[in-house]
Amino acid sequence: MPLSHDQITRFLDSVHPYDALPAETLDELAKQIEVWEVDEDSNVYELGHTLPGVFVIYEGQVEISDENGAVVSHLGLRNSFGERGLLKDGKAATKARAHTPSVLIVLPPDLVRNLIDGHDVVAKFFNRSRGGRTGPQSLATSAIDVLMARDPATCPGGMPVQQAAQIMRDRHISSLCVTEGDSLLGIATLRDISGKFVADAMPGDTPVSAIMTPDPVTLAPHDIGSDVLHVMMERGIGHIPICEGGKLVGIVTQTDLTHYQAVNSAELVRRVARADTAQEMALVTSEIPQLLVQLVAGGNRHEIVTRLITDIADTVTRRLLTLAEAQLGPPPVPYLWLACGSQGRQEQTGVSDQDNCLMLDDSVSDADMDYFAKLATFVSDGLDTCGYFYCPGDMMATNPRWCQPVRVWRDYFRGWIAKPNPEAQMLASVMFDLRPIGGAFDLFTDLQADTLAEAQANSIFVAHMIANSLKHTPPLGLLRGFATIRSGEHRNTLDLKHNGVVPVVDLARIYSLQGQLPEANSRARLNAAEAAGVLSPSGARDLLDAYDLIAETRLEHQVRLVKSGEKPDNYLPPSDLSDFERSHLRDAFVVVKTMQSAVGHGTGMLG
Repeated sequence: MPLSHDQITRFLDSVHPYDALPAETLDELAKQIEVWEVDEDSNVYELGHTLPGVFVIYEGQVEISDENGAVVSHLGLRNSFGERGLLKDGKAATKARAHTPSVLIVLPPDLVRNLIDGHDVVAKFFNRSRGGRTGPQSLATSAIDVLMARDPATCPGGMPVQQAAQIMRDRHISSLCVTEGDSLLGIATLRDISGKFVADAMPGDTPVSAIMTPDPVTLAPHDIGSDVLHVMMERGIGHIPICEGGKLVGIVTQTDLTHYQAVNSAELVRRVARADTAQEMALVTSEIPQLLVQLVAGGNRHEIVTRLITDIADTVTRRLLTLAEAQLGPPPVPYLWLACGSQGRQEQTGVSDQDNCLMLDDSVSDADMDYFAKLATFVSDGLDTCGYFYCPGDMMATNPRWCQPVRVWRDYFRGWIAKPNPEAQMLASVMFDLRPIGGAFDLFTDLQADTLAEAQANSIFVAHMIANSLKHTPPLGLLRGFATIRSGEHRNTLDLKHNGVVPVVDLARIYSLQGQLPEANSRARLNAAEAAGVLSPSGARDLLDAYDLIAETRLEHQVRLVKSGEKPDNYLPPSDLSDFERSHLRDAFVVVKTMQSAVGHGTGMLG
């Protein structure tokens, strides 16, 4: 059916973002578009073909399928498609077929790019389709390698303190990193000189090694600025060496952090670190929903928001461990408290339960176990008081099964890998997200590396894990776009956790197993998988963009609930979204389903 200029103009004026364009721009736009009439069952474009532009459905329905031929979505009136491929490399990442006789409006590539360059509302629309907000550049979002001072001043451990003090004075610095070759031995600060060397009237030739802080806490260049601030606030220090691959590459001091944006989350960390009871900490954690609102409103990306919120949970856990030891006495053997689930992945939002465990040194005796049972109860009860409610599945250190010597944990992982029954798959999925929080971190290092190697080498186990990961599917319906929950309290909503972010989390875990990658965070796993060649660059970009959009939508939903005085949850009514938000969210789900299909067909490494 031929369309008149007026028909096209009126139609585009009903479709976002074109409805926000000035009338004269819309008029010129209508002159440049093409109109395609497509017969039922005819292909609009094939996978990998050059796209003629962005399509908008004027009439009919279009079926989208992935590279394996699986139908991933049906699109209808006012839905658009093709923009992801057009803006990425100009090639179609899916196949589009007319499900019914259809009339399509086609916006040519140059026209789309001109609209993006000339109109913020269009740029926002298409940027959203490619992965959401970019966010402000601030301490919270900047990598440490942007903040740190490079080539920090160093000295050998044998240098006399008096000479080290002269270097600090002459260079107007407040610390020296003590090194041996490329290895960092410690750090000596002006406070060490005044508090130890001067106060104790040590001889002038006293070596720096006698007053330095040995094995200081360090961070890596790829960590974020708020990590620096949080560590400083929690530990009461003002200097943090930055190391990469065991080599000292920089330092960050308090003076480097004069201007930063993460002051709110850092203040919560500071208050938690100084609290003397779980009740005092609960007063702090009760402010997390408002922090969530502020961080999202400030334009921070989802991985920054969840990282900052998880930092607070980590600090609460470590403070509770300290208070537990103060009450129970020093531990009889070294131990390590680890988090799994969203805290383990550093992906906590405004809704979090606790998932944790204890690994104990193999020298632990039966008589020692009572101590660790009491410690686990103290910390778990404290976490519950602070709003991190008890795990419904009892995946907590208070469960004797998850409070064991390292040798038992090693047997657990070997058993799950050797016999991947449904329970083993479930437990392995949870435990492969473990991240050390407090205690003797070295208890986990060898175990993690050995387990990843054994898991990757067992193709049957990996196949079972892949099958298990496909149980959570994106909520795509063939007729109306979304498959909402059909009954119960959350009827007619989308579960943005189990059918939104979890499918991506599961895929990222599979890639980390295939590549023996130690990262626990999902976004970090996807980036590492691309770097290791487990996931193709195009596959990684698509999945990261889809994940970003789904996760951003989840956070924005939670923020809307907090603002309205309700508790945040993961259940989003599609009616809360505009047409263009639904369209892009559907596109993101399509990408995830496509990647699941690729993994299921054994082509996941190709992305």
